[in-house]
Amino acid sequence: MHAMQYEITLPADYDMGIIRQRVATRGHLLDDFPGLGLKAYLMRERGADSPVNSYAPFYLWATAEGMNSFLWGPGFQGVVDDFGRPRVRHWTGLAHREGPSSAAPPTAATVRRTAVPDGVEPARFVADAVAVAVAEEAAPGVVASALGIDPSRWELVRLTLWAGPAPADGGDRYEVLHLSAPGRAGLRSGRHW
Repeated sequence: MHAMQYEITLPADYDMGIIRQRVATRGHLLDDFPGLGLKAYLMRERGADSPVNSYAPFYLWATAEGMNSFLWGPGFQGVVDDFGRPRVRHWTGLAHREGPSSAAPPTAATVRRTAVPDGVEPARFVADAVAVAVAEEAAPGVVASALGIDPSRWELVRLTLWAGPAPADGGDRYEVLHLSAPGRAGLRSGRHW
């Protein structure tokens, strides 16, 4: 599994209805995309629990080929054409788990990034993070959760999809506009090593 996200920060006076319309008319295009586990179409609106307006899709790729096919194909080029080329962050998958509300459509998401501190044993830190994530994934309202790491920056990322409001202490909070999940059932559960 590979996790990927790009966040497009938009002007404070940007009409976020444009993003809602974009997802309403184009979101279904990835509903059967080969190699995609899931794509959560995430949006934050300034003043609604966010200091900025942003469009920030988050992907869990089942295959590297699927991710590459998207990045070097017409899907991502549409983003580049409309918004410029965003910085694409990606993480090696560490764990994925469906939550107790996995049958419900997600309406909110949290994305939490944590630096792996200097001087700690990376393997122990990652194992501890997975153990904490497993415990938190049992919370009511969790649809699914994933954990990844970027060893070039030593950054851990955790995506949690919620069926209802996201907790205030879970990281950056987003609204889920649409979920494309052609390969969600095939994403391996548990830790990935």
